[in-house]
Amino acid sequence: MSKIKNIMSWNVNGIRSIEKKGFVKWLKQTAPDVLCFQEIKATEEQVPKSINDSEDYFSFWNSSVKKGYAGVGILSQIEPLGVQMGMKHKRFDIEGRVLTCEFTNYYVISVYFPNAQEGLKRLKYKLEFNEAFTKFVSALRSKKDVVICGDYNVAHNEIDLERPKANENNAGFSWPERQWMTSFLKRGFLDTFRLFNDRSRQYTWWSYRAQARRKNIGWRIDYVCVNHEAKKRVKKAYIMKDVLGSDHCPVGIEFSS
Repeated sequence: MSKIKNIMSWNVNGIRSIEKKGFVKWLKQTAPDVLCFQEIKATEEQVPKSINDSEDYFSFWNSSVKKGYAGVGILSQIEPLGVQMGMKHKRFDIEGRVLTCEFTNYYVISVYFPNAQEGLKRLKYKLEFNEAFTKFVSALRSKKDVVICGDYNVAHNEIDLERPKANENNAGFSWPERQWMTSFLKRGFLDTFRLFNDRSRQYTWWSYRAQARRKNIGWRIDYVCVNHEAKKRVKKAYIMKDVLGSDHCPVGIEFSS
């Protein structure tokens, strides 16, 4: 009989920072089977021992060469069959943006997509990363199902942010970024949250400015996507908007393993 796994993702905006805000207590209470991190902003040696040496989890980290920047991680209650750092693409891998754990009949990937930045000055780099990542996960998908957890740094549709008209030419809602997300889904991947929830004002990131979180002036830029063939394995998808500690909140799915 298959078991339901709780697979979660959280851009913690600094793993050392989140550890000081009650993260370990939250982790024990929530007890996800797999938890993917983005923007850890730390090397493996800098990850707090209370997280890295947890007796309940195997831990894996892929850090950026640049100190205090980007980086991803995965905690898993199940020991993976294998772990891959990056995409074997040096230009992107130096930023520590992709980490993959292989399990018996699926992969879990933690990914932190680049931010196109103010004036879209890094848009070209981001779109090139996006295409490389699409090829990477498509190759994995040919072997077994994939669960792609992360901060995609794009609000796909107008429903996914509070002020779409004001942000049409801004990073995270520019037409090329949104077009890529559309093409990614058309290539056979699913935005799991929208399988269950088509309501507006469902956000995962809020600016620290102007009390944006209290007013729910936010963006939905964190996703758990799966390949289309895995649709029936997704039993639930959710956003944990009330979990504090970062400018992002956790997202997740219940997945039949």
